[in-house]
Amino acid sequence: MPHSSWLKAVGAAFAVALATATAAHAAPAPAPELTAATSVAAVVTLRYDDSRAGGWEAAIAAGVASWNRNVSNVRLVEATPGTRAEIQIVATSGWPQATLGPVRPGGQVRVELGSQAVSEGYDKTRIATHEMGHSLGLPDTKPGPCSQLMSGSAAGTSCTNAVPNATERSRVESAYAGGLASLVPADGRTLVDAP
Repeated sequence: MPHSSWLKAVGAAFAVALATATAAHAAPAPAPELTAATSVAAVVTLRYDDSRAGGWEAAIAAGVASWNRNVSNVRLVEATPGTRAEIQIVATSGWPQATLGPVRPGGQVRVELGSQAVSEGYDKTRIATHEMGHSLGLPDTKPGPCSQLMSGSAAGTSCTNAVPNATERSRVESAYAGGLASLVPADGRTLVDAP
């Protein structure tokens, strides 16, 4: 084989070997499960304890379902017995009230579901969902229409809306954007929802 043909053959073989080695060591595209895991990591999970909220179980479950359906970066889950819950929910005889959040994982806020509002005709599910909204950082928007969950009792006893509107959803999403890093401590004020 002439010298120039030999150099061409060696050069071509070297180029193929180099291309193969480079391809083998190139950073692979992220696997689909890694992308999903990254998205899941941005979701803030908050546990609630309703063991002292007898008579409100169905309203609490509906309120939790409403928040979980309507916001994507925070999830409310029932705390297993013996574990610390960020949201303590209790039944009381007074007016509903709650600590203003947004609550951080490991922090704690209190929601009091008052039977006085129910005896005056207010909807239990709306009350529970509204009070959880305080835990997620939403203040009252009184006066306000029934379409605003956080208008609370200002919407009247005929209002049964237990779904946060677009503005309310956006505020919660913003409060929990970026996962845990962006969270500010809970406000700590207790908001009483009496008319």
